[in-house]
Amino acid sequence: MNENRQLKKLWGVIRIEYYNEKVAIVTGGASGIGKALCLELARLGTNVVIADMQEVQAKQTTEDIIKNGGKADYIRVDVSSETDVQQLVEDTVHKYGKIDFIFNNAGIAIGGDVRDLTIDQWKKVMDVNWNGVLYGSTITYKVMAKQGFGHIVNTASATGLMPQPGNAPYCASKHAVVGLSLSLRHEGSDLGVKVSTVCPGHVQTDIYKNMTIANVNNERMVASLPTASMHTKEAVDIILSGVKNNLEIIIFPNSVRWAWRLHRWFPRLLDKAWIEKIRNIRKLKQDN
Repeated sequence: MNENRQLKKLWGVIRIEYYNEKVAIVTGGASGIGKALCLELARLGTNVVIADMQEVQAKQTTEDIIKNGGKADYIRVDVSSETDVQQLVEDTVHKYGKIDFIFNNAGIAIGGDVRDLTIDQWKKVMDVNWNGVLYGSTITYKVMAKQGFGHIVNTASATGLMPQPGNAPYCASKHAVVGLSLSLRHEGSDLGVKVSTVCPGHVQTDIYKNMTIANVNNERMVASLPTASMHTKEAVDIILSGVKNNLEIIIFPNSVRWAWRLHRWFPRLLDKAWIEKIRNIRKLKQDN
C-alpha cells in the first residue's frame, strides 16, 4: 500500500515537471472534458488559453483557475472560423512566445436516422468537429514546426475508430479527425511535432444531453444510452498520461479498447450490435 502511494506521488511529481510552465490552448474549454483539462493543466502549472464561444462558462473557469493560483486566459473563438483560429494562435504566440500544446477538443453531435437529417445539420457537425480540428491542427502545426517542438492533441472518439449507426455525422467527422491526426503524426516526427488522438467512450459530459436527434425525443434517447460513463477527471488523467507518453491513440475505457480490438480482429463480430443501435433509434422515433 505504501509502495503504491509512493509511486503515485512520484508520478504526480513527474507530471508536474512535464506540464509546468508550458503553454496550452484548449478549445471547447468551457465545459466537459475541455474544462476538466483546463483545470488540471492549470493545477500542474501550465499557462492555459481557454478557447470557447460560451463566454459565461469560460470566464468562470478562467476566474476559478486564477483564484486558485493558476494561470489562464480566455479568448472567444468560433472554431468553425479559420480567421478566429488563426487569431487565437497568433495571440497566444504573441503573448507567450510559443505553444507547447493545443488540445483541439471542441465538438457537437447531431444524430438520428440519416433519412431524417438535413445537409445543413451535416455541415454544422463537420464545421465544428472537422473544420475546427483541421484549422487548429494545421495552423498550430506550422508554428510548432518552426519552433521545433510541440504537441497537437486532437479529441476524436471511439466512434472515429468504429461505426456508430444513428450518429453518422459525428462518426464521419471523428473518422476524419483520426485520419488527419495519424497522418500528421508521421509528417511531424522529423520536425519535433508530436500528435496524439484521443478516442474516448462515454464520458460524463453534456454532449449527448445537448445533442439533437432528428425526429426523436432527446430525453428518451439519452435515457437509452449506457448508464456507466467515466468521470471527466478520470478521463483527463488518462489523456494527460497518454500525452506525456506520446501515445498515438489514447482510447478508453478498457471496455471500449477491447471493442476496438474485436472490431479490428473480427470485423463482422459486432455487426449485430451496430444494427441494434439504429433499430433502437427507429423504435424511439416510432414511439414519439
